[in-house]
Amino acid sequence: MANPNEVDNSIYDAYGDKWYTADDDPVALLRAESKTKTPWILERISTHTKILDVGCGAGFLTNALASAGHQVTGVDLSEESLAVAHRHDQTQSVQYLPANAYELPFADNSFDVVCAMDFLEHVEDPARAVKEFSRVLKPGGSFFFHTFNRNFLAWLIIIKLVEWLIPKTPKNMHILRLFIKPSELQKFCELAGMKTGDMTGIKPVVSSIPLTQLFSGKVPKEMRFELTKSLALSYMGVAKK
Repeated sequence: MANPNEVDNSIYDAYGDKWYTADDDPVALLRAESKTKTPWILERISTHTKILDVGCGAGFLTNALASAGHQVTGVDLSEESLAVAHRHDQTQSVQYLPANAYELPFADNSFDVVCAMDFLEHVEDPARAVKEFSRVLKPGGSFFFHTFNRNFLAWLIIIKLVEWLIPKTPKNMHILRLFIKPSELQKFCELAGMKTGDMTGIKPVVSSIPLTQLFSGKVPKEMRFELTKSLALSYMGVAKK
């Protein structure tokens, strides 16, 4: 039985192509969110940039960055997820590697951009991970992140409401104690020699959810997300080294 106070990252090993096809799992929310997050990142990076995507999963962001013409490396502990990401890389240019975020197999100052989207809330020591991201980031480089705020409302909506509306949500996919307040993440970046800049919240567009599908146990294909000034729940940002 899973420890109720520990996140279960092993669940991603069993997804396979459900990363791209499942509509009765929160991974469908991740796919929908990526359609809002990816353009926000692309608007803030130069062309032909050398990018590292940490905790890349099945490559939603990684492959999109490669398709936009960037030199991309994706790392994750789940080799099964990396295999799915490789199959969906239309450019066949991404270098996918299994790696631990605490000990990245790259030299100092190797990348122009480091991304960690939906990742920091899955590790026990996010400050250590951020410090390692800064190590491999070139001076002047950008660190992009997305994670969840830690408060009662986040627990209620991001954890409990999702479990209620999507019954097939894996146990311990998210744990509130690992959520990170924006002020804490800013501090992690400062300690790692980076200064946080733009930050934005992300929220679902409620009107994009057909009422007939609200209690279907599935994520509607029409569901969309949009940016918001509020960082109360889901938020992303960028820090400069």
